[in-house]
Amino acid sequence: MRRYLPLLLVVVAAALATAAAVTSSPRWWLAAGPLLALTGLGCRDVAQRRVPVLRNRPLTGRLRGGRVARTPAAGSPAALSAAARTPAGEPDVYAPGHAFLVPSLCPVEPSEEPPAVRVGGPDCRLPYDMALLNVSGMSFGALSPRAVLALNEGARLGRFAQGTGEGGLSEHHLRGGGDLVWEIGTGYFGCRTGDGGFDARQFADKAALPEVRCVALKLSQGAVPGGGAVLPGVKVSAAVARERGVRAGGAVVSPARHRVFSTPRELVLFLARMRELAGGKPVGFKLCVGSRREFLAVCRAMLAEGVTPDFVVVDGAEGGTGGPPSGSAGRLGAPLTEGLLTVHNALVGAGLRERIRIGASGRVATGTDLVERLALGADYANSARAMMRALGCVEALRCHTGACPAGITTQDRLRARALDVREGSRRVQRFQRDTVREAVRVMAAMGVREPRDLSPAHLVRRSGAAEPRSWAESYEWLEPGALPAGPPQSWAADWKGADPDSFT
Repeated sequence: MRRYLPLLLVVVAAALATAAAVTSSPRWWLAAGPLLALTGLGCRDVAQRRVPVLRNRPLTGRLRGGRVARTPAAGSPAALSAAARTPAGEPDVYAPGHAFLVPSLCPVEPSEEPPAVRVGGPDCRLPYDMALLNVSGMSFGALSPRAVLALNEGARLGRFAQGTGEGGLSEHHLRGGGDLVWEIGTGYFGCRTGDGGFDARQFADKAALPEVRCVALKLSQGAVPGGGAVLPGVKVSAAVARERGVRAGGAVVSPARHRVFSTPRELVLFLARMRELAGGKPVGFKLCVGSRREFLAVCRAMLAEGVTPDFVVVDGAEGGTGGPPSGSAGRLGAPLTEGLLTVHNALVGAGLRERIRIGASGRVATGTDLVERLALGADYANSARAMMRALGCVEALRCHTGACPAGITTQDRLRARALDVREGSRRVQRFQRDTVREAVRVMAAMGVREPRDLSPAHLVRRSGAAEPRSWAESYEWLEPGALPAGPPQSWAADWKGADPDSFT
């Protein structure tokens, strides 16, 4: 309750000053007036529902003025892109590395209906129409119950999907009625045997729930590629422990690798098994790209077995809400652009791209961000950080302590009460809607009606003092089926060395 102490002190001081002004000297009104005004402002902070950090920290939350002000009160995409702009309010278009989208002299009318992407390959019996922008995987435990529920209700209102994160399929994910992409990590939380293995029966029972529309197997994530995720013990409440099948109060460390497969071929066959257990719902995997040869080994396994996932989610090393070790943040794993180019090109070159949809996850906060990802090969995008900002996150960087001032990344019930679920869900829904609308408007200005018509030629990048070049010119793009038929020299060594029976 220490966060309410400043307001309490102001109330006491205001009462004493008012009493002194009435009983002693009118001069005390000089102090009583401002103190009464602060008392009213503090009470208003506690009563309002739009800014969670002010409910948790009345008055003192305003000292974070810059961050609070940048939190989008109505889910505005513009507020989330402010950090990428110069002090004058506009991006530096002459900065090295600046990229811009190519407008058309013959623009088209924006589509009134938000586009959707059909996810489901030839082996999928229950395909799903994925929105262009969805909630990236964030677990119950990492997020508070109210945050999970607000995101889910926002997904229902906006008709987009929420990723569950690897922490299990909690009641808070299910209560809001929104569509879910159930994520299974190396800890198999939610479908876990007593010794930490994969429980097929539990998985099949939960995958059959109507709210679960897709299932994703997490191989790695941008925040901690190659290392299992960690949930600090301070955030492992009794409810979190029950959902995960672990001990309350102890840190939960997910293993660095899966137990159910050890080779690319076994991975592909396990994905096929998951799809069968899920009743034919779309199944895919999520990864932060590292070695191109390893991903090509997975492609070779797909060709050898005649089995493909329905989607692949590429997570960028620069994105994610997870807390990476300080020394590896942004240094381990490929950023989203490089990872996306690798996966898209590999699937095209292997002749598999038409069967598999690609999701992009990592710093997607505006409509132009979304269009850039689509132009470089993604079919849709997921967002974590921007969705949290829409809920009211002020980036206090205290997620791992359980002391989130906005009530989003905490299991403290009193702190979590600052987040109003109804208001938060509406903000998330508005943010997603406005971001997709902005993307559709930008595509229309480029003369593009459908996301699938975007190409690397629509995105131009400035590299130092050199003449700006489109991504179509500055990167090697494989022709469909080029790898089995005879890869170009730049891909030949990796393709030859890719072994469907070994990741090494």
